[in-house]
Amino acid sequence: MSDPKSKDAEDILSEFETHVSPEPQLSSPEPEPQLSSSESDPSAKPYHDPEERDVIFVGTKPIMTYVSATLTQLSTRHTVTIKARGKRITQAVDVSQMIVKRMNTVGYVVSDVRILSDSLTSQDGKTRNVSTIEIDITKN
Repeated sequence: MSDPKSKDAEDILSEFETHVSPEPQLSSPEPEPQLSSSESDPSAKPYHDPEERDVIFVGTKPIMTYVSATLTQLSTRHTVTIKARGKRITQAVDVSQMIVKRMNTVGYVVSDVRILSDSLTSQDGKTRNVSTIEIDITKN
């Protein structure tokens, strides 16, 4: 039989195929994963510029949706950034760890982590600071 690590990777990949559903969420104030236009063009060749990266915004969808979106982007990009604000920071960390720990045979690593604070205007008109995290995932 195969080793347990590759079995985990097969399990995760099989979950991606069944959990990805690109349905928009109208009530969510947070942006959802953005897919690049190069994925829709099968004749486009992957371009691996080290400075080129796509951003996956973590919102209210299930975690596996963001894991799937990140892995899809990593198949064509060198670096993908997982970004979250406020209460969603823990989900962004979970997404990055699922990719790095469960897919370690592929060679994904966390290459950079940035912690920021964004000034946002709340519904009552006040300006508030919201914590933000950006996690860069790179394939070795």
